Amino acid sequence: MKHGIEGVAFDLDGTLYPNINFYVMLLPFIIKEWRLLSAFGEARKIIRKNQETAPLPQGDFYEYQAEITGRLLSIETKQIKNDIEEKIYRGWEPLFKKVKLFSHADETLDALRKAGYKLGILSDFPLMAKLENLKIDGYWDAVLSSEEVNALKPHPVSFEKLAREMSLPCEKILYVGNSYPYDVVGAAGTGMKTAWIKGVFKSAGSKNNPKPDFIFNNYRQLLKFMVN
Repeated sequence: MKHGIEGVAFDLDGTLYPNINFYVMLLPFIIKEWRLLSAFGEARKIIRKNQETAPLPQGDFYEYQAEITGRLLSIETKQIKNDIEEKIYRGWEPLFKKVKLFSHADETLDALRKAGYKLGILSDFPLMAKLENLKIDGYWDAVLSSEEVNALKPHPVSFEKLAREMSLPCEKILYVGNSYPYDVVGAAGTGMKTAWIKGVFKSAGSKNNPKPDFIFNNYRQLLKFMVN
């Protein structure tokens, strides 16, 4: 193992597979359910804004999310919660049977495990059915969705819980993601090292703008950084 790292954790969407492939398959849904999808996205922006200053919601995150989405659409919470569950969470999962991982991503996961690293995955969407459909469900020591802790990335609580489930301090984990504000900033804020896939980073970094520890364009580069 290298760089003082004992565990490697990943985001999923846009990190282990290219988002464009999924968006193409999702196009009929986007056209049909544009109002729901737009309100759902706006609700998540509101949640992220709220969690910057307010205590995290207690109880059912899905209810909280549906309440905000329903308010935007003027539809009752119960109906919107069902729509989000059936059309977005469950409805999208079968598409992942046709999604292809980035080249050498599964090879990298296998090599990291063989090298002795613990592996974790953290996403802002429920994961297990996606991982099974992508055929990568057997790699992980810890699997966590942000909904389980009532906070979306980049809030630190998700990253901290992931570290606990990996039985490692944050400082011993490299978090790999494609979103600079959600993945890099969120993970770095807890002391994790960070790797940014397909990023173009020009800033020297600052307290409010941390520089990724590693930037890569393909998984063989990450494999060489961590193993070879």
